Amino acid sequence: MGACCSCQRIERFDGFYAADEAVEKTIEDEDLYVRRGDHGARVRLQGSSKYISTFIQQGKKGTNQDAMTVWESFTGERDMFFCGVFDGHGPSGHVVARYVRDLLPSKLSSSSSSSASKGFNISAASSGGDENAGNFGDGSSHDCDKSENQFYSSWKARILKSFKEMDEELEGDAGIESYCSGTTAVTVIKQREHLIIANLGDSRAVMCTRDDQDLLVAEQLTVDLKPNLPSEAERIRSCQGRVMAMEGEPNVYRIWMPDEDCPGLAMARAFGDFCLKDFGLISTPEVFYRKLTERDEFVVLATDGIWDVLSNNEVVRIVASARKRSTAAKLLVDRAIRAWRYKYPCAKMDDCAVVCLFLKRQRPLLTKSLSEVTELSLNYTELGPVSHNYVSSSRSDDGLDTVLNCQVKEKPTHDVQGAKGEQSADSSGSSSSRETLIRNRRHPTGNLEKVQ
Repeated sequence: MGACCSCQRIERFDGFYAADEAVEKTIEDEDLYVRRGDHGARVRLQGSSKYISTFIQQGKKGTNQDAMTVWESFTGERDMFFCGVFDGHGPSGHVVARYVRDLLPSKLSSSSSSSASKGFNISAASSGGDENAGNFGDGSSHDCDKSENQFYSSWKARILKSFKEMDEELEGDAGIESYCSGTTAVTVIKQREHLIIANLGDSRAVMCTRDDQDLLVAEQLTVDLKPNLPSEAERIRSCQGRVMAMEGEPNVYRIWMPDEDCPGLAMARAFGDFCLKDFGLISTPEVFYRKLTERDEFVVLATDGIWDVLSNNEVVRIVASARKRSTAAKLLVDRAIRAWRYKYPCAKMDDCAVVCLFLKRQRPLLTKSLSEVTELSLNYTELGPVSHNYVSSSRSDDGLDTVLNCQVKEKPTHDVQGAKGEQSADSSGSSSSRETLIRNRRHPTGNLEKVQ
């Protein structure tokens, strides 16, 4: 976990089953969780469509604090998608996650309209260029098309601005308790061959692509922004926050206030959690760009209820094994539930939210799906029955809670609001060390790059 780009080979996979036309039409016409957004976008909170599969499952810890959304025809462009998953935490984490889910895409869409009115044509910028041009970001690539750079630079600025405004609006809404509650966010924007990823927290985006032998490869697109990452820990400590693990969970590092053993937040960036915004927690996302190729198959966005029990390799294999695209996200959640029962038999399963974005048109009926020719390690029952006679050393969910202690003495209002100026300075000051971290974790192919 935590690598910017990781690759793992898995067995050959020859294609997807195509759902029959009647089923596909039913899926596309599913309106139960669909509404209209800005510029006529189709906003989907659950369900599936031609290129999308989503599923959400409440865990055993109480209220479901996960949320997700997909905007098709984002900004009014027919071939444009916005996808996001959000993992809330704290007493009102479910409220914060849904608040951000509903407002953040609208802010990005509005900012796009504003940019277009000032003369920047997104469609024109994204349509030009050589398909074989490299990516851009740290100067290692060349032959980059100018329109690609303009497209990405423009979107990066909008993302940073929208995330900042989102956090400020959340703080100013007295109807939402966000002092000790917050949410992660991992989002992608896709238009034609362009993919832009923005990440805040420890939810994750993973790409399924193909290598030179046409084998499926799992490639991690985001960094899990944990407090013990060098650049994150440096920023937090410079703001007087504390980064440490508890004796009972030595591998789980958390952010603590300087003089109080709270709240124990297990991530370095998030919306909300204003009790920690003076002490190194920020809401500035890491933004990445990738130029898609014919080798790329799909992207999976998911909350840590998936990643705590399944590897990137397993996730790609499971989604690729789905006989119908519409069932891919649910299949993944079902496998995660099984893995939770096997790996953490004494645990309370975490919430799970999954969005699968398929990058190509669905193919006609091909050979047998992977699920029909092999189960491999996907079926945890092969590992033997789970005993219900647990001993005291049986693994539990210790270390899997995002926040440990929400009993924080709230500061006066003016102190909380004053955190923003310090936050901006700290965020900009850590960019150099963060860039070093990302470069060190780049995939050797150079397909994924962090942009200055």
